[in-house]
Amino acid sequence: MDDVDVIADPAAAAVALEPIRSRLLAELAEPASAATLAARLGMPRQKVNYHLRTLEAHDLVREAEIRRWGGIKERLLVASAGSYLVSPEALGPAAAEPSRTRDRLSAGYVIALAGRAVREVGGLLRGARRANKPLATLAIDAEIRFRSAAERASFTRELTTTVADLAARYHDETAAGGRRHRLVVMAHPLPLSEPETKEDSYPCR
Repeated sequence: MDDVDVIADPAAAAVALEPIRSRLLAELAEPASAATLAARLGMPRQKVNYHLRTLEAHDLVREAEIRRWGGIKERLLVASAGSYLVSPEALGPAAAEPSRTRDRLSAGYVIALAGRAVREVGGLLRGARRANKPLATLAIDAEIRFRSAAERASFTRELTTTVADLAARYHDETAAGGRRHRLVVMAHPLPLSEPETKEDSYPCR
């Protein structure tokens, strides 16, 4: 089972987003039979079988094992991944694109950048899996509690300068056999937790 799968096909996305099927995908993190799932969810086995067949038809679940009890055959199914993301590809021309966002300081631009990363990396990951090769990626995830908006702005300036200097140092437009990589740096406020109040925050822009 893959840790994460990116769903690009619109039909598969619609299937996975249906509430009962989404619940079945979560339950199938470990192999289970239709009978087991029906008892666990309090649903008729026939209904569970219908949803499982639909998920299997879109490669979202697969057969993990067949058990035989006398003359009875029981199929155990498992989800294709531990969790899922729907790629903007599934929305076709309506999908968000950074190039369509005029305000590069807006939350919409951040969302469009994140969506593009899901689309591009998801496509590369599918190709890497088909070729049975690893995909080289880099991710940095950190939390910073700024004392003030002024310090956040100072951090932004320093980070921008540092990234620009590194990019200029390592970028080689004429390198034979070189491959372009995309680097995206973005920051956003974390959702307020229960102990925090509006008094703990400051304007975002």
